[in-house]
Amino acid sequence: MVIVFGAIVLKEGAFILVPLVWGVFFAFALYPISRWFENKRIPRGMAIILSILLITIFAFSIFYLLLNQMVGLIREIPEIGENLEMKLHRYSDELSLILGKEWLNPNHNQDILAVITPENFQSTLFETGKSLALAGVIPLYSFLFLYYKDFFTEFLFRLSKDNKDELILWVENSGQVIQSYLAGIIRVTGIVAVLCGLFFLAIGVKYFLLFAVFLAIMNLIPYVGVVISSFFVILYVFLTTDSLFYPLVTGFTLWGIQLLENNIITPLVVGSKVKVNALAVILAILLGGWLWGISGMVLFIPLVGVLKITLSRNESLHPFAYLLGDEVPVTELNENFLKILGRKMKKKNPNPHN
Repeated sequence: MVIVFGAIVLKEGAFILVPLVWGVFFAFALYPISRWFENKRIPRGMAIILSILLITIFAFSIFYLLLNQMVGLIREIPEIGENLEMKLHRYSDELSLILGKEWLNPNHNQDILAVITPENFQSTLFETGKSLALAGVIPLYSFLFLYYKDFFTEFLFRLSKDNKDELILWVENSGQVIQSYLAGIIRVTGIVAVLCGLFFLAIGVKYFLLFAVFLAIMNLIPYVGVVISSFFVILYVFLTTDSLFYPLVTGFTLWGIQLLENNIITPLVVGSKVKVNALAVILAILLGGWLWGISGMVLFIPLVGVLKITLSRNESLHPFAYLLGDEVPVTELNENFLKILGRKMKKKNPNPHN
């Protein structure tokens, strides 16, 4: 009953809770910068404002570059639509010759083109405006959380008078998880964007910066984001080139970058601060997407890490923390194998000191 009620609150209160949680996360991320300014004898309020301004200027600089490329891409939509129609007709004719029947309905091409006409961007622009309005509240939340951090700390101490040490340890560990995760994904996003951008520039993709950042940001959604973003990028390369070589090379390269990111870059950069198993991550993504959309897909992963830390502090709830973790136990089969191996080693060398 409590779980159902909590899910309803999270779902219905997404308009308020999503920017609030983002504000908490950005407050943790901005805290080192703000503290550095405060150590330079700058008042706390001004230090927080300077921290937010630096990040905002950097973000808007990137957004301005992306906006120019996005406008150019939107202007080319009619031409891209013509290329799509032409290639659909061409491949439809080739398949008809091979199979002896009409492979695609000509009206189907018109339906596809109708989907990508500029008029259909109105609903998207409305949702974008709503998201921007919510994003405008996040800096205010971050400022207030940083400015009143001592106030919130005192509140937690008064809330738990008998277990202050445990509370301090929980806050420190949770803060480390959030800070490490945010700093890590920012670095990983930058590395993936650079790798994709260099590849797109090498093969002559016109809007290489836009697609590189798009892929890097979608990569924040594990397992799902990279598939969706790669599909659109490969489709664009397919529609703007005359050979199948370029989309095939693009697909293989993006797949290689994804393998590199998953197996080398992320483990080295992010580390194992968010020690959550793959099943818990997938469930967090699905649950977060259902409750809070794309924001939930990104936020619920570190939140599960914080939940794991919280559960591990309670002896009765510790098994649930273990269920979320990535500690793989030694199975009975492995134990028997190790025993047999040990016996064989003893038979070969009965007196190891000689």
